[in-house]
Amino acid sequence: MNAFTQSVASYFPRGQHLAGLIVVLLGSLFCLWLNTSLDTWTNGRIVGLSSLTLAILIGMVLGNTIYPKVAERLNDGVCFAKGEILRLAIMFYGFKLTFTQVASVGMPAVMSDALVLTSTFLLTYWLGTRWLKIDKKTTLLIGSGASICGAAAVIAAEPVVKAEAHKVTIAVATVVVFGTIAMLLYPFLYSLGWLQPWLSAQDYGVYTGSTIHEVAQVVVAGNAISPEVGDTAVVTKMIRVMMLAPFLLILSFALTPSGDTKGGKKLSFMARAKQVKIPWFAFIFILIVLLHTWLNISVSLERTMVMLDDLLLTMAMFALGLTTHLSAIKQAGVKPLLLGAIMFGWLIIGGGLINVGIGFI
Repeated sequence: MNAFTQSVASYFPRGQHLAGLIVVLLGSLFCLWLNTSLDTWTNGRIVGLSSLTLAILIGMVLGNTIYPKVAERLNDGVCFAKGEILRLAIMFYGFKLTFTQVASVGMPAVMSDALVLTSTFLLTYWLGTRWLKIDKKTTLLIGSGASICGAAAVIAAEPVVKAEAHKVTIAVATVVVFGTIAMLLYPFLYSLGWLQPWLSAQDYGVYTGSTIHEVAQVVVAGNAISPEVGDTAVVTKMIRVMMLAPFLLILSFALTPSGDTKGGKKLSFMARAKQVKIPWFAFIFILIVLLHTWLNISVSLERTMVMLDDLLLTMAMFALGLTTHLSAIKQAGVKPLLLGAIMFGWLIIGGGLINVGIGFI
């Protein structure tokens, strides 16, 4: 059996996975139902709350109460959900966007996304590791979530960073908290007239899509102004999402040791490149985007794949919650939240300046 066959085979659950997977599946279906029901019960007043947020919260409650008693029997399936199912979810994310959408907003949105992503990630890493002295893995995950697409980027970066469950949860918490604040703050600032001197309605859509953390939060913030602005915001956000694949490849290269552990010599660029563990799941995501763009997929099939992807992402987050221990989060302290708050301010001000600057080009 060659490496490719082994890789494909790893995505098929085995007998020891079934019990844990059934529990994760049932928990995820409950979270999806609860998310829809809360929206109905509150007449849409609870905005920006996603099944992913509910999954990690409910998973954490169970993970610190009931789950430890049955962890030995369920752990294989839960870990399968955190690993292989997560990668499948990132691949299927490609059914949510097309390159035609990218063309509709033009180069300014692409430039804005690229500059915001790069500056946000590098600034997060520098502040987190040098100033706040947060451990490297937590900092990388917070930077991934803030600069690309929130919780989805955090859990996509986890296989590359190889971080513990509580560090992933901490990073997800920062993007959920500050992304939710941004979702409410941006339309408020626009309605006060503070952004109009600098940004047109279309520019506001690009600004929103290039600086707010989660896709769901971008939808709310953009559509609060108008459906047209909402469309621009979402497409700009999806361009950021497509940058996930090259970002993970660069991150994998950066985390590859630069020296030969035996001889202590510096490795050449090509020698390091050969050692890079390529995140193939991220590039399959890009391939699916291409297929989604070129092939005439029926509306029903597209809707089915999007629903399947939502379920898989929710399962991964529920499994993550089950394996997260509150004691480990307490040990991390307030520094990760402080870093998230600083980057929230940077996305508003720095991201705004980037978008205004691009508007003058």
